[in-house]
Amino acid sequence: MNLLSSTYIFSFFTLLSRILGYLRDILIAIFLGASIYADAFFVAFRLPNTFRRLFAEGTFNAAFIPSYTSAKIEAKEKGKKFANEVLTLLVIVLLFIILLAEIFTPYLVYLIAPGFADDTQKFNLATEFTRITFPFLLFVSISSFFSSILNSNNKFAAAAAAPIILNIILILSLIISFFLKLNFAKQLSYGVTLAGIFQTIFLIFLTTKYYKPSLEFKIRLSKKVKLFFKKLFPSILSSGVTQINILIGTIIASFESSAVSYLYYADRIYQINLAIAGIAVGTVSLPVLSKAFSQKKNLKVSNIQSRSIELSLLLSIPASFGLILASKEIVNVLFGYGSFTYEDVDMTASALKYFGFGIPAFALIKILSNFFFARNNTKTPFYISSLIVLLNVIISIYFFKEVGFIIIPIATSISTWIGVICYIYILNSKNFLLIQKYLYSSIIKVVASTVLMSFLLMVLLNNYSIYLDYGNKFKAFYLLIIVGFVTSIYLISCYLTGVLKTKNFKIN
Repeated sequence: MNLLSSTYIFSFFTLLSRILGYLRDILIAIFLGASIYADAFFVAFRLPNTFRRLFAEGTFNAAFIPSYTSAKIEAKEKGKKFANEVLTLLVIVLLFIILLAEIFTPYLVYLIAPGFADDTQKFNLATEFTRITFPFLLFVSISSFFSSILNSNNKFAAAAAAPIILNIILILSLIISFFLKLNFAKQLSYGVTLAGIFQTIFLIFLTTKYYKPSLEFKIRLSKKVKLFFKKLFPSILSSGVTQINILIGTIIASFESSAVSYLYYADRIYQINLAIAGIAVGTVSLPVLSKAFSQKKNLKVSNIQSRSIELSLLLSIPASFGLILASKEIVNVLFGYGSFTYEDVDMTASALKYFGFGIPAFALIKILSNFFFARNNTKTPFYISSLIVLLNVIISIYFFKEVGFIIIPIATSISTWIGVICYIYILNSKNFLLIQKYLYSSIIKVVASTVLMSFLLMVLLNNYSIYLDYGNKFKAFYLLIIVGFVTSIYLISCYLTGVLKTKNFKIN
């Protein structure tokens, strides 16, 4: 398997999904801006979408794949039995959770957005929309189960492509609402649940080649299944620490007008790189890493670990510098239309800039936690992630009144970097960090190429700022040329220095 090519396949569909996601969010920004309807929908969408990211972007993979791989190595039938038992329990538990959520939705909304309590209209809208969107949790979780089956067989395209369905349906919901003069936010909420249903059908159909599901309600839990569910909760916190921090940020930001929307739009932008540099690399590497550990192939383990870190930094470091330097221009091009005012652009850009400082850390957390998950160790990532969340909460709450919502991305970045330091320290102390020497020179070359790219970016942004103004109709075109040029220079530099070569990422 080639780590670079597999990551490319995963990233291609992820990127396509994110492009459609941005189109969706541009339309939302145009039609809703940062209004109370936008705030209400984003809160309603935040909870099921957080679960989507938690389950689909690492958590379920981290807990499921090592156990499933181990069961399959023992016997194919054991793997199938394990999967059937997990699926059955998953459906039962989720149906119960959804039932409770539908009954106690107002309390749930108050928990997610306590600041809405002072605005009756906004609170009631968020409650209504949450009731509509929450069943999405069932379908996205089942989708994640089937995605993990595919990923464990080194089939990554379908799992990465599934979110495309969500974005297409939400775009259609907005267009239909526009022509039929319906409530945009309400129709978007219905679209979320509908998308979950279609995603599930799509993945079940593609998975039948490797696994035919059957719900067995006479459950006799094996040791592996018990161990899986024992690992699942710590995995949720560990793999999804970035998403949990975002959810916490939403709760705190709800006390400031329009802050929820600003954070949502900023989150949408930086998540594209996280999806490639962290989630894609982590998802692709975990199955082969788990297999290598099971077979006790230490040299292969070392190679996978080193290449995963290298590829993650290769993608995340330039993205970090790019978002810091061009945050305003990026937000302006993506969302600076219609109801989304110049002030909205400025506020969202400030949040994006500070999220940008944390991009390499967000990505590395996904990679470093895999080194424990592949060993069926979920406790250590759980403790580190708990520390990250705790630090984020303390910093955000302590400085919120003084700094405002902008403290949230600052706290998220700082706490995650501290988490990375903790991971590296513990991995070294346990001799789990099997890094090959070439990695250090590769990182230096990546940083050098990034500095060159950043210098050119600053020059171009300063010289062509007039073409990137809020009111310029062709601002997207000019920014695309600038970004394309500096990205090309970065990639050429990495190739010439020997970092970006396909053969380097081949895992035997």
